[in-house]
Amino acid sequence: MRPLEGVRVLEVAMYGFVPSAGGVLADWGADVVKVEHAVTGDPQRGLRQVGTLRVEGDPNPNIEHANRGKRSLGLDLSVPEGKEVLEALIRRSDVFLTSFLPGARRKFGIDVDDVRAVNPEIVYARGSALGPRGREADKGGYDMTAFWARGGTAASLTPPGTEGMISPPGPAYGDTVSGTNLAGGIAAALFRRERTGEPSVVDVSLFGSGLWAMGHGIALSMHVGEPLVAAPAGAHGSPTNPLSGLYATSDGRYLAFVMLQPGKFWADVCRHIDRPELAADPRFADAERIAANTAEAVAILREAIAARTLAEWTERFATLAGPWAPVQDSLQAGNDPQARANEYIVKAGDLELVASPVQFDVAAPAVGPAPEFAAQTEEILTELGLDWDRIIALKAAGAIT
Repeated sequence: MRPLEGVRVLEVAMYGFVPSAGGVLADWGADVVKVEHAVTGDPQRGLRQVGTLRVEGDPNPNIEHANRGKRSLGLDLSVPEGKEVLEALIRRSDVFLTSFLPGARRKFGIDVDDVRAVNPEIVYARGSALGPRGREADKGGYDMTAFWARGGTAASLTPPGTEGMISPPGPAYGDTVSGTNLAGGIAAALFRRERTGEPSVVDVSLFGSGLWAMGHGIALSMHVGEPLVAAPAGAHGSPTNPLSGLYATSDGRYLAFVMLQPGKFWADVCRHIDRPELAADPRFADAERIAANTAEAVAILREAIAARTLAEWTERFATLAGPWAPVQDSLQAGNDPQARANEYIVKAGDLELVASPVQFDVAAPAVGPAPEFAAQTEEILTELGLDWDRIIALKAAGAIT
């Protein structure tokens, strides 16, 4: 049994951030009903082009990633009949999850007080761009703006002298991180309600998540009064540790060493690169001398590692004691044998998706495909006790799809 089996989540949200929280909750066993606009649905359904990658037809990973395992209901919240259906769903739900801005929440009558008037015990969870307080609380935003640019990551990654900024590595990067944070907050609120009977209002913002992701660096910057500055492109890494940095292979790929105790691992690295004599070289006799002679050690390692392909080093370094990793692109990461062994990539309908990162009892979540637009409308209404005459009347009124 998954930990949130029996929990009902009502999601009134669009795009990537908040729906990804619903996707995580569905992975954990919750029954997530996604309310979409009765005519247009979630605008994310229309996203086909991301950078150089274009998706033709269905399934579309741009909607599947954040909406796995849910059910979809097409509903018009602007008409009384639609609001009546929404209130019936609120009454039976444990969680109300929304991405709507304050003005839209007031307009549609789905703010905290409105929802709690229908179900006083419901956990109310909202995702925002910049947080629920302050003069910018009413502003919208995306992960590029609130998480990536404003939260400090972009400037900290972009080397000095670079025009513009380094962009996020992929679509919904900050959305997915922030959505996982929101799902965790909802789970904690459900635990609190179980223990105390008191429901919570849960808030997570893209900005707050971006700050948290940069939390260590921001704390250092505020302490010393200086911003983090990215190393120049192509730089090795640590100026005092040859075993902490990037090295190019013969096929134009890279591997990353992160051995923070170079004295402990130097001899083992020397053996693995077929240079065992370097272990006795007085320039590298201990951590202090390795630090003093980092430039020379880096030059030696660059020459040695450039002699073989990444595949060859991957096989050779399988027995290397210190931490290292191949630098992989998104396709390689998805096919990584270790990812497959741990079921970090799972089947969801006709697609393979990345599983949400928490596993329970050493098992991957059972992940279902995202629903087609409004595919479960009649099913959900029937569960609410509506008969076919009432469902037909709701369709005639334009309240449902």
